[in-house]
Amino acid sequence: MTKFVYSNLIFLTLLWVAIIFGLCATPGQYIPSFTWLDLFSFDKLVHTSIFFILSVLCFMTGFKFKKTKSFFILCLCLAIIYGISLEFMQAAIFTNRSFDWMDMVANSTGCIAAYLLLRKIKIFYLQKIRVSS
Repeated sequence: MTKFVYSNLIFLTLLWVAIIFGLCATPGQYIPSFTWLDLFSFDKLVHTSIFFILSVLCFMTGFKFKKTKSFFILCLCLAIIYGISLEFMQAAIFTNRSFDWMDMVANSTGCIAAYLLLRKIKIFYLQKIRVSS
């Protein structure tokens, strides 16, 4: 499974972008409404998770092709801009959907969390290499 993911990172990243778009473009009447889940901010957890996964896929692509730090920052910015633009599209284009600034915050939080996590992993990995050499 890991080999499949690693060898198909670009395809999987683009597929995930399309899945996110499809989920955000789904008309509001087709989205189930569970009021008890609102107590746990389930919707925000979903937003954070899908953008976390998107960012991880982008960053893994950067690691695979040995990209520079500017590539990772560009990926982070593009993922955040994508999340923000989807919220504006929900307000202006998609049927029975609305703009929610808290969704924007959740989307951005997922992107930033992925960046911070992968940065920590990279630092840990580099320190481990220095210690073992």
